[in-house]
Amino acid sequence: MSGTSAALKPPADAVAPVRHPDAPAPGELLGAHYEQCFGCGSEQAHGLHLAARAGDGVTVTAEFTVREAHQGAPGLAHGGVLASALDETLGSLNWLLRTIAVTGRLETEFVRPVPVGTLLHLEAEVTAVARRKIYSTATGRIGGPDGPVAVRAEALFIEVKVEHFIENGRPEEIQAAMSDPDQVRRARAFEVNP
Repeated sequence: MSGTSAALKPPADAVAPVRHPDAPAPGELLGAHYEQCFGCGSEQAHGLHLAARAGDGVTVTAEFTVREAHQGAPGLAHGGVLASALDETLGSLNWLLRTIAVTGRLETEFVRPVPVGTLLHLEAEVTAVARRKIYSTATGRIGGPDGPVAVRAEALFIEVKVEHFIENGRPEEIQAAMSDPDQVRRARAFEVNP
């Protein structure tokens, strides 16, 4: 991406990311971190229903189909929806690090329009880690992994404790997520900032 802000450049003491030993295997579907999430949740009628898969190293791939509810201009995806898809994909990377993190900064570059009905293929990678800061990039391509680039993003995620969600989220949703008998779903609900 051209013109990246200084806030998205890793500091000199940043280190290469390390995939957690308990991270999902390459090719494994990550599933929704929270069923009400606009990006990946299956219970959101107009959500993206984005499906992310673990890749090699600290990478993920994801796909979603742009639907009529995602329009901005007639017949084209809304830029905010595309930014949400990038953010969701980038947030999925934190599952490979086994780190709870929230988006601190997201810069997007819109390269070409994305028509309604398009399958958008997204690839994301953690590029560096510096203490609580996680630096990452993503690309969205029309039609598949070899399609033309439509959107790009660079992001900074900040590691947080689960208290971040407890103190700032709506109590009834927080309690419902924390009471989920499925330990994996319960842990994943707090993976990224809903």
